[in-house]
Amino acid sequence: MARRILLITTDQQRRDGLGFAGGGHARTPVIDALAARGIEYSQARNQCAVCMPARCTILTGQHPRMHGVTSNGIALPAAHPSLAHELKAAGFATALLGKAHFEPHAAKDFFENTAAAANDCGPHRGFDHMELAGHTGRAGRSLFHYPKWLAENHAEMVAGFHEYTAGGSPSARGGGDTGAPQVARNPIPIALYHTHWTARRTRDWLSGLADDADWFCWMSFPDPHHPWDVPDVARARFDWRELPPPPGYPGSVEACEAILREKPWHWLAWYRGEAQLNFEVPPAYVPAEQIREVNAVVHAKNELIDEAIGEVMADLAARGWAEETDVFFTTDHGELQGDFGMLFKGPYHVDALTRVPLIWRPAAAAGLAAGEVTAPVGHVDIAPTILAAAGLEVPAWMQGTPLPTTDGPAGRERVYTEWRDDFDGNEITMTTLVRDDWLITCYGASNRYDGDEGELYRLSEDPHQWRNLWDDPAHAVVKDDLLADLRDNLPAGRDEPLEKVAPV
Repeated sequence: MARRILLITTDQQRRDGLGFAGGGHARTPVIDALAARGIEYSQARNQCAVCMPARCTILTGQHPRMHGVTSNGIALPAAHPSLAHELKAAGFATALLGKAHFEPHAAKDFFENTAAAANDCGPHRGFDHMELAGHTGRAGRSLFHYPKWLAENHAEMVAGFHEYTAGGSPSARGGGDTGAPQVARNPIPIALYHTHWTARRTRDWLSGLADDADWFCWMSFPDPHHPWDVPDVARARFDWRELPPPPGYPGSVEACEAILREKPWHWLAWYRGEAQLNFEVPPAYVPAEQIREVNAVVHAKNELIDEAIGEVMADLAARGWAEETDVFFTTDHGELQGDFGMLFKGPYHVDALTRVPLIWRPAAAAGLAAGEVTAPVGHVDIAPTILAAAGLEVPAWMQGTPLPTTDGPAGRERVYTEWRDDFDGNEITMTTLVRDDWLITCYGASNRYDGDEGELYRLSEDPHQWRNLWDDPAHAVVKDDLLADLRDNLPAGRDEPLEKVAPV
């Protein structure tokens, strides 16, 4: 019997924006059905809260400290062992359609940035076929396959996209009704937008496979990541004026600053625009109206993703493959999206950024029951699970283990998330452990921290992580216990770091 595996990822998508996880705005019936008929990992965490490290962890089954991509701007060596290489060696047809980002976008001499101009669709990194998209239809820093296709076939639609850039340049340019950063009106039809382009290219690749082929397809949507320039016809589904502020928004500048003052230095400094901690630049102030407009666009993006997945699932059903395919769904990281009065992402290890949706809808032949697994798991476990589902041995160099299919298995007590970056002269090193309803973050010594700072939250009592218990004497014992656990069980890392060559 042929083995078929579809990995679906999004970019910068909050778990609580989806229907199955309590999202009350965007309609996501296709993703909800995958969760209802599959296994939903409700305490899944990424191993880094930014794109490149998270995606490299999904690809390799290794922690960032081992594969070496500890921040954006560090390229994963093309020959690095990976899930795709393992499946290709076992005879699988392999493809990645949409966003890759295993290589820096701001450095021109990498495959991801040169492939489209060279009419090259692979092979690369163990993938037979790659067609790439980013966050814009404009041909800016990187010319992927999607903007090239758009310029060649629908040039009149290119200018509707916001350019994805950084600094105090166009990235902070306001748009829409409220002047919100990176918001733009976009007249492009839904069928020509990169979400449906990614799904269509996935469908085209699948249609060329033999009925008995073993295949692995990674369908990787660039959305709902900013810029927030969804097609206008989809944007019209939500009136931002009718949306309440998100639950994680404290309600005023004063309330935001009161919460952020109880956290380490870089939280409030970033909120005030006094320090840049990664590529995205916070606006000096994001009022509730701008947050609500951004959220309205994100809801529309989430709906388009769900509809595009539905098109692919319909094709699988028509081919007779739907029940025979293992389907995985996750995102690389979340989005602050108004929590703490902030937007974007960075060195902030809170649920908004690190708790990710993770669904495995097993093939029917696996005989696995649907349900929720509350054990802490991570992106590092996805590649081993896919190999096991394919009937292949998990190599020793992978640090993750196949995902549990029921609650309570031994060895599933904790999950780690890390941040290691020096951006604009601000060095931040953080290691986070989630265990037993606690989230603890230990800061390393740097040019900004002494190494004794940190954060501690009781997740069930403080779902938005507003109250930092790190210095609370009443929690000193549990803090010491968690810190000892964090240090005693850190995963192994590589001997020599990889070079950072670009900001993103």
